Amino acid sequence: MILTLTLNPSVDISYPLETLTLDDVNRVEEVSKTAGGKGLNVTRVLSQLKEPVLASGFIGGELGQLIARKLDDADVYHAFYNIKGETRNCIAILHEGQQTEILEQGPTIDADEARGFIHHVDELLTKVQAVAISGSLPKGLSQDYYAQIIQLCQQRQIPVVLDCSGSALLAVLKQQYKPTVIKPNISELSQLLGQQIQEDIESLKTVLANPLFDGIEWIIVSLGANGAFAKHNEQYYRVSIPKINVLNPVGSGDSTVAGITSAVVNHENDQTLLKKANTLGMLNAQEAQTGYVNVSNYQNLFNQIEVLEV
Repeated sequence: MILTLTLNPSVDISYPLETLTLDDVNRVEEVSKTAGGKGLNVTRVLSQLKEPVLASGFIGGELGQLIARKLDDADVYHAFYNIKGETRNCIAILHEGQQTEILEQGPTIDADEARGFIHHVDELLTKVQAVAISGSLPKGLSQDYYAQIIQLCQQRQIPVVLDCSGSALLAVLKQQYKPTVIKPNISELSQLLGQQIQEDIESLKTVLANPLFDGIEWIIVSLGANGAFAKHNEQYYRVSIPKINVLNPVGSGDSTVAGITSAVVNHENDQTLLKKANTLGMLNAQEAQTGYVNVSNYQNLFNQIEVLEV
């Protein structure tokens, strides 16, 4: 069983419009509402891969219950921790080939809820073989909150795939207990190190050898359409991917995380892990729905990916 953690989930609302008219009424004929948040995208893709998966995180109020019902409808197991605050909405307005987003900040987690969730996760860890942590921290939690969860996992020798950025990721990297995998994109890596990172092999090898990353088994850097660059212990890999028709890239990183976690829990080799991860990211980009992959196209794309040790 894989545990996915989404600490700041949302109800994702999509408003498709032919034209967005400012300072006027815009009527929407078709509205979609989904259980949103990076970790829940990971959850859906794992479920489509037929991996046993359990979703958790903070939910509150009617919107939180809507998320739980959406997962029930999709036959996805969940064990959320209920809080007093209300789960947020995130609105995407799709218009004229563009996407305008309105993102609520979300609830504030109080000290009792923060402590309660740590105990909740500790109990869930008795049932799982791997953990995927995705997304931002809600208000009220300390920047080292992910590090606290990772410590619990390490004490049980459970691998952790962490997909976050900025101060939350930096706080983890400075702690004693480290995740098994991190997956920054090139922009997040540049922000983390405070310098512009070049995509050539020697520059990336130098960057990933930075002592900041000591203790991290896997560092997988997304290069978008240019594939990925990865470090596994002392080995480096360049991943080349085929050109595809991109319909909706949102959620592709989360689908990649699903592939990484699936490969980790199944003890797959380096080449398979990197190919599976990138295949799922591309499959998501080919679909209109976020956090969805057409597994019937999996093998065709998988066979086109090249992984070279460099």
